[in-house]
Amino acid sequence: MKNFISISQCSFEELRRTLDVAERLKKQYRATGHNDPILAGKTLAMIFEKPSLRTRVSFHVAMTHLGGEGILLRNEEVGLGVREPVEDVARVLSGMCDGIMARTFEHQKILDLAKYSSVPVINGLTDYSHPCQAMTDILTIQEKLGSLAGKTIAFIGDGNNVALSLLEAAGRFNMRFVLAAPKGFELPDAEVAGLRAQMPNLDFHYTISPTEAVRNADAIYTDTWVSMGQEKEKEARIKAFTGFIIDEKLLAAAPPHAIVMHCLPAYRGLEISDGVMEGPQSVIFDQAENRLHYQKGLLAVLMGNAQ
Repeated sequence: MKNFISISQCSFEELRRTLDVAERLKKQYRATGHNDPILAGKTLAMIFEKPSLRTRVSFHVAMTHLGGEGILLRNEEVGLGVREPVEDVARVLSGMCDGIMARTFEHQKILDLAKYSSVPVINGLTDYSHPCQAMTDILTIQEKLGSLAGKTIAFIGDGNNVALSLLEAAGRFNMRFVLAAPKGFELPDAEVAGLRAQMPNLDFHYTISPTEAVRNADAIYTDTWVSMGQEKEKEARIKAFTGFIIDEKLLAAAPPHAIVMHCLPAYRGLEISDGVMEGPQSVIFDQAENRLHYQKGLLAVLMGNAQ
């Protein structure tokens, strides 16, 4: 496991290893207030084309807890593909740092960084996928529900980068994934077909009915309807997603044990009601904290060869 670009490129065993290490490091930190300095003397370069709260803080704090250091590189300082070619940036950073994490718009930039880098490259989010978030969600579901195989994730909203990565994760961990989205906002057929070819047992269902989606759900998930770069589509998207809010009425149609998840930032009153977000079934802020813990496990495996 040299890089972490997408979940579908990783085996079950590789993903399971990152989860196991993350769990161990989380327990150690909770019990002692510190982690072993697995990454002492190592540096992670962190490139941000998009604004970030959870990604920036979680990676930086994770490196600090593991004895290493994270260096923030803003887009105007790097200019991937503009100020300098991506391949040049990859080789320069490989000579100075021990790992690269990038949060970009175009997925191709992550692929090119990985191609030309001699150190591990981590996808911190692209318009195509968000594997760190999805694996954090898997960690959270495992903690809250006790197991993964056979559990159902109901994703209510846009078939976006988070939904795609969650579907990949569900396939790897033998979970069922149900997407409820308006027509025109579902996951691309070509992507689903590609995953089915790779994962013959992929358990995926699409519906236009949020109520149908949550009926047997163990985890109910949503994300913003208007992602970064889609601001001009805001009014049209809000209109298209009318009826897709996770509110008290929809939650009542789900099993009482179902947990509610959101990758944040949340727009209360649009994709999720304030009452549900603050309610007893919400694990949203535990989920947010787990970005730190999962990424500790990921960094420890990729940069420290942790077992």
